Amino acid sequence: MQLEFFGAAGEVTGSCHILRVGGKTVLLDCGLIQGGRSDEARNADPFPFDARRIDAVVLSHAHLDHCGRLPLLVKRGFRGPVYAQEASCELAAILLADAAHLQERDAEYRSRKSGKRVKPLYTLAEGERVVRQMRGVKYRQVFEVVEGVRVRFRDAGHILGSCAVELWAQEQGLERKLVFSGDLGQYDAPILKDAEAIDRADLVLMESTYGGRLHRAREDTIEELGEILTSARSRQGNILVPAFSIGRSQEILYQLGKHYEAWDLGRFRIFLDSPMAIEASRVYWEYSHLYDEEATRLRFDHDGMPLLPNLQLSRAAEESMAINEIRSGAIVIAGSGMCNGGRIVHHLKHNLGRAETQVLITGYQAQGTLGRRLVDRDRTVHIHGQDIPVRATVHTLGGLSAHGDQDDLARWYECMENRPPVWLVHGEVEAQEAFKSYLGKRSGATVHLPRPGDTLDLASV
Repeated sequence: MQLEFFGAAGEVTGSCHILRVGGKTVLLDCGLIQGGRSDEARNADPFPFDARRIDAVVLSHAHLDHCGRLPLLVKRGFRGPVYAQEASCELAAILLADAAHLQERDAEYRSRKSGKRVKPLYTLAEGERVVRQMRGVKYRQVFEVVEGVRVRFRDAGHILGSCAVELWAQEQGLERKLVFSGDLGQYDAPILKDAEAIDRADLVLMESTYGGRLHRAREDTIEELGEILTSARSRQGNILVPAFSIGRSQEILYQLGKHYEAWDLGRFRIFLDSPMAIEASRVYWEYSHLYDEEATRLRFDHDGMPLLPNLQLSRAAEESMAINEIRSGAIVIAGSGMCNGGRIVHHLKHNLGRAETQVLITGYQAQGTLGRRLVDRDRTVHIHGQDIPVRATVHTLGGLSAHGDQDDLARWYECMENRPPVWLVHGEVEAQEAFKSYLGKRSGATVHLPRPGDTLDLASV
């Protein structure tokens, strides 16, 4: 029995790990590497394993940094099943179709620019093949992935359908229980239930995105959001909200609906400018049985969520372009969440140079992304071949993160009574080092920091 670390080892994106048991090979996640152009170019590199020899994939959730290379895996020969929670299957179908479209469009652009044919990383047809190979499984149902490996999905509280994965691996009479956290949400976050407690494990493969910090209190962040939206300045320009289409967009809409009257939001034109986020919101609606108590109550009290009579859904490109003609009074929620593509880039291009513009950063911004440059207060950014001065005010609202902070992560780990050893993934090195120290002192955990290519013999754990 072996666990091999490939993606998201010493970095945040590109989650990808392999479990080998009894001659069978199971892939845990197959995510895109996100960041600057040089980071994203790594996605086209050969996999450090033979895709044809992967027997099955277990997917923690439907974010691109966890599922975005699945079409490439299929393109290179993978023919097995992809197991995911039922809602994740629907969200992944939406996400992968959009990603494939963007890959094809980017390839066309670069072909025209270079005069040479550039192939996309993968096509829409390859994305659709992944969807046909997906197998939806309910939370808490034990099932066999391959001979010798049983799995159970537990709610991770990160986005709809997100899972912490319990895996029981058996080989030659020996059994080991591995828990893979996927991405863990904050406790007491809106809409979704808290991450489920898991009582024990032999080892834990654990995310560490915010392992080096504590989030600002959510209620303080919501108060700040309300102050921004009710200030006199909010009447002078537009408010741009880069948001991940799955998870963050729905939470922002939820908060706007919940505080619609208190924040006097009727004076704005509110746009959800993302076909993918619109479709994801539909899935959120369909899976309302996964909501927490407060969101369930709001959903049935108002027969809808969010309650935003002035919300405009922008599906067509022409509708999105028309928003750029609005000089003030617009709240625009658009992807991508890290500003490294999508419609938000166009809105930033048209609005960053205006001092009356406000930009609300509500999620993690990876190194090399436009969003990270805005967070770092760069005075000029390069967009579509132009240098754009940043005169807008950029607000960083850290309390809205879909990721748990170091206290949330430790709290989830401490549900395991036997305090198993931990291997940290999905985090920048600095955050991992900080969390290693924190978890060791707080919980007495033995913590390891694997790097790409490392192999762990599970029999030795």
